[in-house]
Amino acid sequence: MRIIILFMRELKDWIEFVIRNIPGGIGNLVRSNYYKLRLKESFKNNSIGIGIRIECPRNVVLKSNSYFGINCKLYASELSNIHIGFNASFNSNVMVNARGKGRILIGNNVLIGPNVVLRSSNHSFKSRKMPIISQGMTDGEIIIGNDVWIGSNAVILPNCTIGEGAIIGAGAVVTNDIESYSIVAGVPARFIKKRDLNL
Repeated sequence: MRIIILFMRELKDWIEFVIRNIPGGIGNLVRSNYYKLRLKESFKNNSIGIGIRIECPRNVVLKSNSYFGINCKLYASELSNIHIGFNASFNSNVMVNARGKGRILIGNNVLIGPNVVLRSSNHSFKSRKMPIISQGMTDGEIIIGNDVWIGSNAVILPNCTIGEGAIIGAGAVVTNDIESYSIVAGVPARFIKKRDLNL
């Protein structure tokens, strides 16, 4: 009896495991239609690769014409949300993590390279008298403007706004706001130059 109760509680996880791992065009079609029903808002022509994980989909908005490579992860929670604009492209293994009370807003025409991490919350560590793991999280937000390109392996930390048209170099760690049309790189990310607005 106990195993039946446990199975019924986990049935959704089993169904989503199967849906996540159906290969080819049929898998993409199944995932697109499934998440169109599950997400808070989901529009048309979204391509969703195998291995996708979406936690708390009722707090995720996905506009039209976006692409998700294999093993992307979108983590919302009961108290947080993720909003993704039109025509975004997420390469493989991208993690968008808005757990806790955070939020992540991603604009239109955004390119995100493989293995990028966006995390709107961070661990608290003020006290030296208790383990960091016991101190909870600090909540924040990440806002990414339109037409932004984030290079592979970059990390965007809480309470950062990336302005329209900015470029984040591969492997950069963004800890502060980035002005529109700026190119930044490094750890932590530093200003390199402005994009030429005449081209």
